[in-house]
Amino acid sequence: MAAASPLSPEELLLPKGGSGKAEELEEELEDEDELEETLSERLWGLTEMFPEGVRAAAGATFDLSLSVAQRMYRFSRAALWIGTTSFMILVLPVVFETEKLQMEQQQQLQQRQILLGPTTGLSGSMPGALPPLSGKI
Repeated sequence: MAAASPLSPEELLLPKGGSGKAEELEEELEDEDELEETLSERLWGLTEMFPEGVRAAAGATFDLSLSVAQRMYRFSRAALWIGTTSFMILVLPVVFETEKLQMEQQQQLQQRQILLGPTTGLSGSMPGALPPLSGKI
């Protein structure tokens, strides 16, 4: 038998083909360095996989969408302002007047009930007016 050559500690720790393992470790360290890029850098790098025409169309679509959203926001603000002020000027006075009229009618009904009794106040007839006809005509 031939005399075996003594093995170094590195050879004892690494299996056969161990030099490949060391290269893999170095590659993993390099990969970890590449992972330190930011999200924006990654997204920017992904744009390179699309043709220039697609990128331009996507950019134009985004710009158009943003512009339409801004215009719709401005329009809705103006429409809400016009609608609210128009309601306040045109409708609220009518609502207040009808409420005032109802309150006056309630007060008159209460005064009739106090002066003439509860039955006349509910009938709604005017004092001094003829009583309603009870028979058929």
